[in-house]
Amino acid sequence: MDIYSRKSYWKWYLAAGGALIVILSLVYTRYLGEQLAAREKQQVEQYLEAQRTLATSGGDPYQSFYCDISFQLKVVQSNTTVPILLLNERGGIDGYTNIGEDENDSISTEALQLVYKRMLREKADTIHVKVGDDLQIVMYGKSKLIQLLEWYPYVQLFLIAVFIAFGYAGFSASRRVEQNKVWLGMAKETAHQLGTPITAILGWIETLKEVTEDRPDTQEMLVELRNDVTRLELVADRFSKIGATPELLPINLYEQLEVCRGYMQRRAPRKTVFDFPKPTENDPLIVFLNRPLFDWVIENLLRNAIDAMESGDGKITAQVYQESRWACIDLTDTGKGIPSSKHSTVFKPGYSTKTRGWGLGLSLARRIMVEYHQGRIFVKRSEPGKGTTFTVKLPLNPKRR
Repeated sequence: MDIYSRKSYWKWYLAAGGALIVILSLVYTRYLGEQLAAREKQQVEQYLEAQRTLATSGGDPYQSFYCDISFQLKVVQSNTTVPILLLNERGGIDGYTNIGEDENDSISTEALQLVYKRMLREKADTIHVKVGDDLQIVMYGKSKLIQLLEWYPYVQLFLIAVFIAFGYAGFSASRRVEQNKVWLGMAKETAHQLGTPITAILGWIETLKEVTEDRPDTQEMLVELRNDVTRLELVADRFSKIGATPELLPINLYEQLEVCRGYMQRRAPRKTVFDFPKPTENDPLIVFLNRPLFDWVIENLLRNAIDAMESGDGKITAQVYQESRWACIDLTDTGKGIPSSKHSTVFKPGYSTKTRGWGLGLSLARRIMVEYHQGRIFVKRSEPGKGTTFTVKLPLNPKRR
């Protein structure tokens, strides 16, 4: 398991914590809803008892000498939350309360029928009451408070999800900024540290040239040594450019790709076959590049391709084509391939299948392509044992910064 995977466990902890909060919220909200529903049912029963008392007294407290029903009247009038329909045995509506936002008297028969059908769909509770010789059915629905309470867990879930999303995005952004600062500082320090020994080596090469002028074989070796030191200067220059805005120049993509091929083929095993398009056989394809940084990306991909082939025995093919507003390069090797689960992971800092190196090559390559060239780089296809194809995409008309 790579270091990135070990550090990603915090995401699962965050998700588990959010899920626990949601579950506790749902359970507690359901408990509150049940308690409130029970109290409203009790309120309806009190309402019915008061209605029954009023019915037996004729509804007029002054007509009953033996029974004070003022309390029952207050109970009936106090129900301002629970919607109630009073139905007879035939299903007709005899009365209602708390139906709609307007005064009860303004509700039409059609509106009452719609309310009745809605309460049936919502499976509203009913209570059967015997009033004299008649059977009365009382249908009562959920109050506004209970309805709002039912939606509360979903609102809370949404808010928690938004909070987690913003927290994750903020933490990820902060971590990326911190990582970028580390890589930037390391790159610039590497360039600085390389500068001193490179300068010293150049001085020694010039000295050796002067003292071995009569030895052609030594002079030839010094020329090759000077070429390698020049290459070191280019590497140091590449590191120094990380973090700065590179200059992009119009360059023929076929020619620059051929430069990368020539450099890597001289350093690859003899068994490695390179099949690249020849600049002389293709019309120029002009893209905006920073030569040192673009070469770094291509050489990194070619070096990985060579390492993926056993003892370098295999073939590396480059295909150049246009796709809408993009100039595309497909680099295909016949190596061991990459599992589909690792197609995105290979670009993350610290990921490496090699015993040496820091696992920064493809991470820096993606940064160079995306941030500096407004391009793309990704695994187009790969299967274990069947090779890998990386795609590099460059905009034909990049936006000026």
